[in-house]
Amino acid sequence: MDELGANATNSAPLTPLGFLERAALVHGDRASVVYRDTVYTWSQTLRRCLRLASALVSLGISPGDVVSVLAPNIPAMYEMHFGVPMSGAVLNTINTRLDPRTVSVLLRHSSSKLVFVDPLSLPILLSALPLLPASHPPPLVVPIDDPYEHEQAPPLHSFPTTYEKLLEEKGDPEFQWVRPRSEWDPMVLNYTSGTTSAPKGVVHCHRGLFLVTVDSLVDWSVPPHPVFLWTLPMFHTNGWSFPWGVAAVAGTNVCLRRVDAPAVFSALRRHRCTHMCGAPVVLNMLANSPHSDPDPDSAPVNVLTAGAPPPAAVLHRAEKLGFRVSHGYGLTETAGLAVSCAWKGEWDRLPALERARLKARQGVRTPCMAAVDVVDPATGRPVPRDGAAVGEIVLRGGCIMLGYLKDAAATAQVIRGDGWFYTGDVAVMHPDGYLEIKDRSKDVIISGGENISSVEVESILYGHPAVDEAAVVARPDEFWGETPCAFVSLKRKQQEKQEQPTAEEVIAWCRERMPHYMVPKTVVFEEELPKTSTGKILKYVLRSKAKQMGPRTSSSRL
Repeated sequence: MDELGANATNSAPLTPLGFLERAALVHGDRASVVYRDTVYTWSQTLRRCLRLASALVSLGISPGDVVSVLAPNIPAMYEMHFGVPMSGAVLNTINTRLDPRTVSVLLRHSSSKLVFVDPLSLPILLSALPLLPASHPPPLVVPIDDPYEHEQAPPLHSFPTTYEKLLEEKGDPEFQWVRPRSEWDPMVLNYTSGTTSAPKGVVHCHRGLFLVTVDSLVDWSVPPHPVFLWTLPMFHTNGWSFPWGVAAVAGTNVCLRRVDAPAVFSALRRHRCTHMCGAPVVLNMLANSPHSDPDPDSAPVNVLTAGAPPPAAVLHRAEKLGFRVSHGYGLTETAGLAVSCAWKGEWDRLPALERARLKARQGVRTPCMAAVDVVDPATGRPVPRDGAAVGEIVLRGGCIMLGYLKDAAATAQVIRGDGWFYTGDVAVMHPDGYLEIKDRSKDVIISGGENISSVEVESILYGHPAVDEAAVVARPDEFWGETPCAFVSLKRKQQEKQEQPTAEEVIAWCRERMPHYMVPKTVVFEEELPKTSTGKILKYVLRSKAKQMGPRTSSSRL
C-alpha cells in the first residue's frame, strides 16, 4: 500500500489548463468565443493561447513571474486565463475601475513584469506607472488591439508591439506549454476588492482552481455546450472559475465589453444564451429595465448570482422575467463559490415570495468543499442551528487560497491552525443546515445594545415599490450610540415623476414591516449608490458619508 501511495505522487498535476486542450481536440470546430462580429473556434483559441504563452517566454517571462492584465470582457481577456499560466507565469487580473494610485500599488506589490492593457484603460495605466518607486523596474506595457473601439482608443503606434502583433510575430501555435511542476504551484494572483480594508493579494494554485472549476460545473448542473454570456467581469475572481469551466464543457463564451440592460437583453436574444453570472445588482438592473419584456419563444436563462445577499424581492422580480436563478456564496479567497442554495423540488410548490425568501439564503457546502460551519469566533464552537444565533462563517476545503502574498500575518489571522478559513461574514445556521448571511462583521449596527443586520433592513427596503437600490449603514447617534441610516436610489420612473416618496414616508413604511429598533432613523436619497465594478455597494463610502452627517441628536426613543 505504501508503494502505491508513493507512485501516486508521480501522477500528472491537476490543472484547469488541460480543459482547453480537450475542448480543441474533441470540439475543435465549435464556437469558443464570440465578440460582436468576431468568432473563434476551440481549435483557434487553443492555438492563440499557445502563441501567447510562447511569446511571453520569448520576452523573458519565467515561471513564477507575475503578468497583469487590465481589460474588460474581450477575447484577449479570456485567452489570458490560459495563455499566461501556460507560460509558467502567474496571472493577475486588475479591476478596470481602479484609480491610478491603487493600480500602481498592485503593480508594485505583485512585482508585475508585464501588463496587457485595453486601449480604453491606457490612461489609467500610464498615470499609474510614474507612481511606482524608483526601485521598482517598470513593467513592459503591451496594448490589446480592439478593432471595434479604434475611434475611442488612443493611438498605439508609439508602443513597440501590441497584443495581436506579439501573437503573430513571436507566438508559436505548436508551443509545448509549461506544465506545473506541482499542482500546488501558484497560477493566479487576485486582489481583494478593498471594500472593507486595504486590498490583499490572494494566491491560488492549479489544484485549487481545478477543484473549484469542476465543483462549480457540478453544483450548477451545467450541461455540455452552454452559451455563456459574460456579464460577470473576468477580472473578478477570474469570473468565478468559468473561463476554465466553459472550456471544460466546450461551451461558447459571448463577450460583452459593457454591461447594461439593452446590451444584455440583445445578446441573450441574438445568441440564445443559456447561462450568465452576476451580482444581485445586475439582476436588479435587468428586472427594472424597460427592455425586460420576457420573450415567450426563449428558454429560461440560468443565472448564478453571488457577491452580496440578494433581496428576496429582487429574486422574485427576476424569476418573473424567465430567469432561473441560483444563489451561491464565495470570496476571492475561495476562488469561486463554496456554498450554494441547493434547491429542493418540494419548494416549487410554495408561494413565489416564500420561494424567493428561501433562495435568498446562501445554503450548504458545494460538493467539493470539505466543511462549512457558522461558529462563535471567540471559541470556534458551532452556534445553535436555530436561525437566530449569529456567528462567523468558516470554510475548509481544497479551493481555499494558499495565502496572502507577502503577508504571513494576515494569512495566519484568517486561516487558523486547524485549517479553517475565517471569512469575517456574520451568519445564522437554520435547522435544515442552510446558512444565511446576516452581515459583514463591520456592517452590523449596534443600536442601544441591539445588534441590527443591515442586510435584513435592506431586504425589506427592496420591497418598497419605489426603491431601486438600498444600502444601510450605521450613523452616530447621541442617545443610541448608532442607528440605521438608509441610502436609497429610486426607480427611474419614480425619479421622473413628482410623487417621489419622502424620507418620512419611507421610514413610516418601514415601521409597518420591521421591529421599531431596526427602522432606519435617517433616509438619504441618492441618484445612484457607489459600487465596485462587480456590483458590490461600497459601504465604506456610505459609512463615511453617514459619519460626516454628525451624530443624530433627536431624543426619540422609538
